[in-house]
Amino acid sequence: MVSPTCTQFRVSVIGAGNVGSALAQRVAEKSLADVILLDVVQGRPQGLALDLMEARGVERHDRQIIGTNDYEDTAGSDVIVITAGIARKPGMSRDDLLRTNAEIVRETVKSAIAYSPSAALIVVTNPLDVMTHIAWKASGLPPRQVMGMAGVLDSARFQTFIAMELNVSIADIHATVLGGHGDLMVPLPRYSTVNGIPIDQLLSETTIARLIERTRNGGAEIVELMQTGSAFYAPASSASLMVESILYNKSRLLPIAAYLQGEYGLNEVFIGVPCRLGCQGIETIVELDLTQAEQAALHHSAESVWKNVDRANQLLAATV
Repeated sequence: MVSPTCTQFRVSVIGAGNVGSALAQRVAEKSLADVILLDVVQGRPQGLALDLMEARGVERHDRQIIGTNDYEDTAGSDVIVITAGIARKPGMSRDDLLRTNAEIVRETVKSAIAYSPSAALIVVTNPLDVMTHIAWKASGLPPRQVMGMAGVLDSARFQTFIAMELNVSIADIHATVLGGHGDLMVPLPRYSTVNGIPIDQLLSETTIARLIERTRNGGAEIVELMQTGSAFYAPASSASLMVESILYNKSRLLPIAAYLQGEYGLNEVFIGVPCRLGCQGIETIVELDLTQAEQAALHHSAESVWKNVDRANQLLAATV
């Protein structure tokens, strides 16, 4: 992977939908890297890239943004972010996306990694944990080089709802959410604080339970409100944070979907856990001291991911 002292980084965003285009904007306008925005739709990534380039005079950065339909243009990327896939519609669960997005992710990852075999791979496409597993298998990369974005987003949502409830600055809030990116995610109130004070000392059990439920349904709530789309600003910001930690070797401790090999008593599954994220990808997986109930909830979440990975593999095998 490119040395963290080099500033001419390249980030390829595969999928120029709402999440992909918002992520391209975040990465470029934070001056993190040059961006290659790729999509199968002719003209869309080129138009978005030109629009973002024309904003440079206002945003005052010199990053290059390239729109393309050709994977060869992504060659030499330091980070590849997969956002390609169909989005949820009202009443649709993340798992309803399984067959279509598994095929999309498998093919896009194979094509992108062929030109950037040393890149770190971040998956944003839903259902997140399953798609991260599919991407890892398709890429042939070491597991620490492949990760899913979900935990950063879920924790950010939990932080937001805590801040709104207490009417305090988001800057003082840190929240931790483990598990799969879905209804079985595991928010941890014991590890969620306001300026170091655990939230269970500031909020009632009933209130915390309500905020946890809203966090679990954070994406669905936005889908129901928008009707014709799904969340993209917060997912893009979450992926951007991961990109920055990798490119600039920040070693941020972030909750991300990582491949477990015995940690938390789990094996051969991508699921959200705290990780140190730096220039080599996932540097370490941090094992929190969980209660019996928290551990059981995490294992229950992992079981759901395993079942859907098996189902996705069966669906993919049928299409070969």
